[in-house]
Amino acid sequence: MYQVPDQTGRRVVVTGANSGTGKEAVKRLAAAGATVVMAVRSPERGEAARAEIGAAVPDADLDVRRLDLADLASVRRFAEDLLADGRPVHTLVNNAGVMRPPKRLETADGFELQFGTNFLGPFLLTNLLLPRLLESGAARVATMTSGVAHRAEIHFADLQSRASYRPFGAYGQSKLGNMLMGVHLARLSEARGWPLLSAIAHPGYTRTNLQTAGLNLARGPENAKQPSDRTFLPSQDVVQGAEPLLFAAADPAAAQGAYYGPQHMLTGPTKRIPLPRSARRGPDYAASLWSVARDLTDAPGLDFL
Repeated sequence: MYQVPDQTGRRVVVTGANSGTGKEAVKRLAAAGATVVMAVRSPERGEAARAEIGAAVPDADLDVRRLDLADLASVRRFAEDLLADGRPVHTLVNNAGVMRPPKRLETADGFELQFGTNFLGPFLLTNLLLPRLLESGAARVATMTSGVAHRAEIHFADLQSRASYRPFGAYGQSKLGNMLMGVHLARLSEARGWPLLSAIAHPGYTRTNLQTAGLNLARGPENAKQPSDRTFLPSQDVVQGAEPLLFAAADPAAAQGAYYGPQHMLTGPTKRIPLPRSARRGPDYAASLWSVARDLTDAPGLDFL
């Protein structure tokens, strides 16, 4: 099992922290000495996860706070509260997401649910926390994407999937958005000399509730699908699946703008992998998406330095 390097003195924000790769990341970062802010949509489930992690890591320093990435007002409140406490933020782990609701749903702001939750919410959060991250002097932003992004594209003419909604297509676009955000943030950091490393990760095929939670958004409780350890494709548990994200978030060997995933694509130890062709369409591709996302979310500009 990958051993997270010492994180003593670092304060880390993890989104989607009450389940799956997020909860596993919280547990292992806390065990390595980090203070972890658990950003969760449900405080009740967040407190249950904190109790579970605390039982495994008695010295865990955990702070549960509400964050709904499908509501930009919630993103702003979370960031404002976090900044108001005056404490440093060293690392942001953009982990939370929703996958493949069978019908088109919208966020509180009218965005297609996957594009809004998986990409626009984390984009705004990253921009709002960026000044505080840079103040730490050795900042990290680790962003979770997906192998589905390798075959995706950004449909600039129909970002909200109003003309045509395909569950996997919309999911892939949102996760490609995450990848391009991480790549462009790395380019900005290098160009401006920021003390910030932006790295990207994907979990392969990791068995979590992600595969069923999105499907269940359009189902009643009586028809809800349950997570299963039986999969058609090779898969791995969350202990292994969280490791690319942990490497991106904490390892001294992680590189600026690098992409990490399982050795065998779906499973295996973490390795650096090349950015897929879908993310290598020139710097203007990522910059254009960044500009569009800034307009959609009314994110702050980058003129604070």
